[in-house]
Amino acid sequence: MGKLDGKVAVVTGASTGIGLASARLFAREGAQVFLTGRRQAELDAAVRSIGRSARGVRGDIADLADIDALYEVVRDEAGRIDVLFANAGGGSFRALEDIDAAHYAATFDVNVRGTLFTVQKALSLLRDGASVILTGSTTSVTGTPTFSVYSASKAAIRNFARTWILELAPRQIRVNVLSPGNTSTPGWHGLTPDKAANAAMQKMARDATPLGRLADPDEIARAALFLASSDSSFVNGIELFADGGSAQV
Repeated sequence: MGKLDGKVAVVTGASTGIGLASARLFAREGAQVFLTGRRQAELDAAVRSIGRSARGVRGDIADLADIDALYEVVRDEAGRIDVLFANAGGGSFRALEDIDAAHYAATFDVNVRGTLFTVQKALSLLRDGASVILTGSTTSVTGTPTFSVYSASKAAIRNFARTWILELAPRQIRVNVLSPGNTSTPGWHGLTPDKAANAAMQKMARDATPLGRLADPDEIARAALFLASSDSSFVNGIELFADGGSAQV
């Protein structure tokens, strides 16, 4: 018997990385999973890798019409949501003196605005007692040079959870933040596509992590499963760091 047998789960940003690893694990644990991603080819490949319990809906959470389209599919095909993993997000390095309005908007439109409306627009579908998981980041509590806009956007995510558990308390909907450390995903490696710079970034990440390595996406997925399942039935409003200790020292 799986931890999510009979559940309906929605995972945004699930074409690759942590989102894909989580969608796969949710499906293996018995959930019917709806995945979103911006790139159709990668989304189709992700769905194929999961199997018949997965349904892909292409969309960008920065586009509110795409969020509406996602939930129309979920409403028509499942009628409810038991687990919502608002995982989609992204960012890029930019020194303070180089930040412009476009950089700010691109980051906040996805990470903050997109997460907000991903949850708000799901409210009519979320079952009472559902689990909502928001993807945060260790950068929300640590200083990271040239990453201030992304870091600030993830700090906003943390406060969403603190506030929403109060608003959603009458429905017993739990909201928690999962904050991964440095994780070996295409998005993480894409922050510095230059090979030499990427190698240097990996060394810095390993040196800053007490466990001395990057996380595998499957390790973060197992933390997501904990928050999604009844194993965390009395866990509400927390920030769960799956970071190898990097933000704890």
